[in-house]
Amino acid sequence: MAGQSKENTRYLSDAAADDDTIDFEIIELLFFAYRDFTSDPDAILEKSGFGRAHHRVVHFVDREPGMTVADLLDTLKITKQSLARVLKQLIDSGYIRQETGPEDRRQRMLYTTEEGQALARALAEPQSRRIAEALARTGPGARETVKRFLAGMKNSAAD
Repeated sequence: MAGQSKENTRYLSDAAADDDTIDFEIIELLFFAYRDFTSDPDAILEKSGFGRAHHRVVHFVDREPGMTVADLLDTLKITKQSLARVLKQLIDSGYIRQETGPEDRRQRMLYTTEEGQALARALAEPQSRRIAEALARTGPGARETVKRFLAGMKNSAAD
C-alpha cells in the first residue's frame, strides 16, 4: 500500500478484520432504498429547479402549519444560512408563505400555500405508494417493525 501512512494501513487492516461484524448487506439495502425512495420526488422537483432541501422544507412545513423558522431549523438540523436560500426560493415561487408571529413580531411562522400543499402531496404520493407496496410484501406486523427499526436508527428518541 504505497503512499499510505502507517495509520491508514493499520485502519485498513483493522477494517478488513472487522468485515464479519459490518452488516454490508443492510448498509447497501439502505443506500439503494434511499436512492429509489427519493427518485420519484427528485424527478418532480427537478422540473421546478428544486432539490431535496426544498422537499424537506415543503414536507415539514406542510405537516406542521405555522411552525416557526426556529422550529424548522431544529427539525432539519441545518444552519440558518442553509435554510435561507431554500426558503426564499419556495416563498418567491409561491409554495410557502411566511407570517409574523402573533406575540413576537420577530418570529416567522411558515405555511404552505395551496400550490405548496399540492407539491407536498405530489412528492409524498409516490413515496407513500412505495412504502405501502413494500409493507404489503413484507407481511403482517411489518409497519410497526419498520417504525421501530427506523426510530432506532435516529440519533435521538426525542426527535
